[in-house]
Amino acid sequence: MRAKVIIFIVGAVLILAGCAPQMRTPKEICPGKDSVAEALAALQSQAQKTVSLKASGQCRLEFYVEGKKKPQKENVDIRLRVNPPAEIYLWGDKPLVPKAIVLGSNEQEFWLAISPKEISLYGWGKWSEQGSTGGLMIDPRTLLEAFGMSEVDAEQDWSLSNEGAFDILTRLDDGAVTKKIHIYSCQYHVSKIELFDSKGRVAACAELDSYEEVSEGFYVPVWIKVTTFTQDEARDPLAITLRLKSVQASKKWPGIIFKRPPPRGFKNVGVVVNGEWIEQPQ
Repeated sequence: MRAKVIIFIVGAVLILAGCAPQMRTPKEICPGKDSVAEALAALQSQAQKTVSLKASGQCRLEFYVEGKKKPQKENVDIRLRVNPPAEIYLWGDKPLVPKAIVLGSNEQEFWLAISPKEISLYGWGKWSEQGSTGGLMIDPRTLLEAFGMSEVDAEQDWSLSNEGAFDILTRLDDGAVTKKIHIYSCQYHVSKIELFDSKGRVAACAELDSYEEVSEGFYVPVWIKVTTFTQDEARDPLAITLRLKSVQASKKWPGIIFKRPPPRGFKNVGVVVNGEWIEQPQ
């Protein structure tokens, strides 16, 4: 089951070592914000400008399969539908494999169905049964946050620092670092989001680049790479890269799009509780 869980991690996070930066080097260095309150207010202001959207593009998956030392790679044509703040539906087709990958989320639950090549896997969970950190880091809201649609909770314990062209917001839970948000100080676009496990190690990292304006004051990154790190040091990190095109604002999508389908026809089915995969009987 170990390899199956690893596959589920990378597919779901459309989210141990540091996260090597892949973004372009900023051409300009601007003064950052003077306080945590100012930085949070800037992010919250952007979240309030979000709109429903649609997009198409390419998804590149890298994952491990039992019995193979090197990661397998899949390129999938994708389409995306989003209603802020919690609804997302991403699906990708391959020749002869319609909906080879499906990632969804609504206010109550999230799910992933993935089936290219040897994989036949379906996993889902309820948001109310997930902790703030740890486990598999399965969280479609990472994409929502990448799109600026998730408001940052100002009631949590945040600190602010600056490194060159970037402001860095760091969240602490019971004194331990659980999250870092790297923000390019000039446009104040998020460039990187790091999530940490209970031992303080980077568990997942989302890198964001090439922002485009979708509607007035609402910008979306069209290049997104999420790397998930495993606890097995013998394995390389796993990654999913999205390259979006034709990103457009849209009317609000009907709720039926974001309804979780039943797990029919999958070999491996599991539910995620507090970040842990629990195998379900077929």
